Amino acid sequence: MEKSAETNTASTAVVVGSSSPCAACKILRRRCRENCELGPYFPSMEPLKFTIAHRVFGASNIIKLLQDLPESQRGDAVNSMVYEASARIRDPIYGCAGSIFHLQRQINDLQGELAKAQAEVLRMHCQQANLMTLIWKELGQVPQPPMHDHQSLNDPYNIASPQSYHSYSYLFEECNVLEPMWT
Repeated sequence: MEKSAETNTASTAVVVGSSSPCAACKILRRRCRENCELGPYFPSMEPLKFTIAHRVFGASNIIKLLQDLPESQRGDAVNSMVYEASARIRDPIYGCAGSIFHLQRQINDLQGELAKAQAEVLRMHCQQANLMTLIWKELGQVPQPPMHDHQSLNDPYNIASPQSYHSYSYLFEECNVLEPMWT
């Protein structure tokens, strides 16, 4: 009777103490220890994460790298390894460098588009200033000095007036746009 009680407690201890092995130990087909160095970073429900990193770096290199780092940096290092490994699998020649190059090219293209859009806005401001100057000259009115901040409260929608367009008069000289607006 005592022997069966000991067996029950021993089997209970094994069941209570054991949890599912981490993805690394599962894939490597080894017994997952309680203090497995890969367990916290490769949980059993994410086997693809370890498979990708293992294919490129190898298990021993992953373990060595993690042992050389402080615990606070290990999670980021694993994420970085998985990202680098997946990039290397997608693009065996350039890996992450190819992704970085592609993103830098996108940034340069977008900066060029932004510069073009800013130039277009400036051109439109110049046309607006030219048009308003011509309209006020045609009407025989002279634009008044620019509004002060307290005057803008009276005109919350900034409705076209000589005061609101006088601030663009410096653009008239810089732009010297003589083409019609409809081009």
